[in-house]
Amino acid sequence: MAFVIAQPCVDVMDRSCIDACPVDCIYEGERSLYIHPDECIDCGACDPVCPVEAIYHADDVPDQWAEYTRANVEFFELAADPPLIAGLAPQNQSA
Repeated sequence: MAFVIAQPCVDVMDRSCIDACPVDCIYEGERSLYIHPDECIDCGACDPVCPVEAIYHADDVPDQWAEYTRANVEFFELAADPPLIAGLAPQNQSA
C-alpha cells in the first residue's frame, strides 16, 4: 500500500485526485474515496491536488487517522464503505 485517504475526505469527496491519478486506482464509496492498495503505483500525483489534505503516504498517516489505512483495504474487501466510515456522523461540509 502506498497512499491512504483519511477522515478529511469523508462526505467531501472532491474527486480532484481521481482526475490526477494516472492508473485509475482511486474509487468512490458512498461517503469517501479510497485508494486501491494493490493498484497504486506510489507516484504521489493525488496528494498535492487534494483540497482537504486527506491523502497521506501509508507510512505518514497521522496517528489520529491510523485506522483509515485498514479502512482503505476493507473498502475493496467489502465493496462498500467500511464500518469505520459508514458509522460516522455526517461530517461538516463548510467551505
